[in-house]
Amino acid sequence: MSALERRVAVDAARAAGRLLRDELSGVRRIAYKGAPTNLVTEMDRRAEAEILERLRDAFPDDAILSEEAGAAGGRSGRRWIVDPLDGTTNYAHGLPLFGVSIALQADGRVVLGIVYDPSRDELFVAERGAGATLNDARIRVSSTASLDESLLVTGFPYNIRQTRDTNLPEYAAFSVRARAVRRLGSAVLDLSYVACGRFDAFWELQLGAWDVAAGSLLVEEAGGLITAIDGRPLDIDTPTLVASNGLVHQEVLGVLGELRGG
Repeated sequence: MSALERRVAVDAARAAGRLLRDELSGVRRIAYKGAPTNLVTEMDRRAEAEILERLRDAFPDDAILSEEAGAAGGRSGRRWIVDPLDGTTNYAHGLPLFGVSIALQADGRVVLGIVYDPSRDELFVAERGAGATLNDARIRVSSTASLDESLLVTGFPYNIRQTRDTNLPEYAAFSVRARAVRRLGSAVLDLSYVACGRFDAFWELQLGAWDVAAGSLLVEEAGGLITAIDGRPLDIDTPTLVASNGLVHQEVLGVLGELRGG
């Protein structure tokens, strides 16, 4: 991977982020993706168009998987994975907790991950084998050594009103085992915050590839650990997820295993 991929991805993330930030206070046109808790706004699509135009112009032979536009094939063997607005519900309510995520996958491995938080002007970047940074300063996961002292974060499935597998029992269990549990509403920020040590662990039951591709590399390159919730290797395309500083990972998996029969 050359410096060109990083530069184009960073510029695209910043451009989409500026657009989202500048329009945050506007009136939203909201549609629903199958459930009243799964929103999409015109800003998701506008931010996505900004990113995809830049990626296609620079890398016309690369495949792209994006949350709203779906998959588009390419001939290069590489794939860009894009979430133009993670935290749409927050955004629709004017809550400035959302992020832009862009990742590059080559030979089945994520090699570049970009997450941009326009509200805080925080740019997270990870390159495979080269570490992770926040606004160009190296970051590391936390040194918290026990679940009892940990600050955790999670999210809930969009079909929470229909499914029995809601993550609510896990939320209750961790709330009395950890120092505290938070729910921000943006998986890409949750993962970024694990990478820079603000959270000690993150788990979630249902996510998309666009939610985890960039953030998973951030956590790994910051010295953390990523697995599926049963401890098996993470599958980017059908992800269930535990991300941690590595030190509390087995404790988190143990609680999940008790509750889920694993």
